[in-house]
Amino acid sequence: MQTRPQVSDRVVAIDIARGLAIIGMFVAHAVPRAGDAELFVDGRSSILFATLAGVSLGIMTGSAHPLLRGQRSDRVIGILIRALFLFLLGVLLSSLNSGVAVILHFYALMFLLLIPMLFLHRWLLGVIGVIFLVGAPLLGAAQNEVDAGAPPISYFVDYFFLNGTYPVLIWMPFLLAGLIIARSDLARPRTQVALVGAGASAAVAGYGAAVVVPGISAQAHSGSIAEVLGSGGLAVMLIAALLWLTAVEREAPARSLRGILSPIAATGSMALTIYTVQILALAVVAGGTEIDYPGWPLLVGMLLLTLLGAGLWRQFLGKGPIERLLAWLTRGPRRG
Repeated sequence: MQTRPQVSDRVVAIDIARGLAIIGMFVAHAVPRAGDAELFVDGRSSILFATLAGVSLGIMTGSAHPLLRGQRSDRVIGILIRALFLFLLGVLLSSLNSGVAVILHFYALMFLLLIPMLFLHRWLLGVIGVIFLVGAPLLGAAQNEVDAGAPPISYFVDYFFLNGTYPVLIWMPFLLAGLIIARSDLARPRTQVALVGAGASAAVAGYGAAVVVPGISAQAHSGSIAEVLGSGGLAVMLIAALLWLTAVEREAPARSLRGILSPIAATGSMALTIYTVQILALAVVAGGTEIDYPGWPLLVGMLLLTLLGAGLWRQFLGKGPIERLLAWLTRGPRRG
């Protein structure tokens, strides 16, 4: 009888990528800018997070060897609990005057929508991703015109799935891409190289179309096909490149890189805790008034405290506090 595959709890490259996404969010939230100027990290950090969420769910459910029927219920229930927790936490954080568009409750709904697809073949996941990519704009998604006066159910669907800050239907391709990555054997060098090429091709297609085709935009948070391809391609390329650079086959260079980036990996290993603390800190800085961050001093302070604090916490205490709570909620009660 085949047993459940043994899947490593932590993949260093994934933690590093998640840590870089956290740093990108810090930059996006704290750096002063002239008018509506767009920074490179705008939108792309959260898209990287969404892609990594798909990777994480894939690892949780068996990585390259999906769990067999009869072995899946605990993991699926765990994902349901995780989604409920994220939704409640997202609603709570979004009620604070932090000046940040909180994404957690949108992620929660993405998790729920992904559950029925978790154990499909990769080619079918790809087909579904293309359907979302092309079909969501046809439904009017990401037009950012939410009718606040609509009936509650209509408002909920419109805000979360079609026209909110992070419309679920637009963002599903990122999670599906992450799930495909996890199902493709993260440790295989050929997979890593192929993913770098695929990500680069998607990025060129998306951003290239925005440059050469009139009327097409890849602007951050536009929800356009060009943005999904471009920013999603960058996310896939970064994840794959980090997997290759930190692989054991690279020997001494990989060990050195893992050591240098260990504070970022520690940050990524407790991303939910740090994201939550960031929102709370920015809400305090806002002081209940119109947001007016101090800019560079805030960014430098956030980075230093985060990298140092996460490194020390990881070294001496292990999991972050919210990650530890989630682990207890999703595994502890059923295991006694």
